[in-house]
Amino acid sequence: MTATQPQTTQANAQTRYEVRRGDLPLSCPLPSMGLWNSHPRVYLPIEADGGEADCPYCGAHFVLVD
Repeated sequence: MTATQPQTTQANAQTRYEVRRGDLPLSCPLPSMGLWNSHPRVYLPIEADGGEADCPYCGAHFVLVD
């Protein structure tokens, strides 16, 4: 029998992510991403940037959808 691991998404697996206001404050990598192979966490001011922001480390593009 194996223990159940929390479900995470692979860091930097996509180039575009949709986020909601409930996800703020926005950081990359997202809290649901595995961090073992990613970059340092950086907070992105998506609301101040017109609802879109790019991560300076990996180039992931985030879009605020609500």
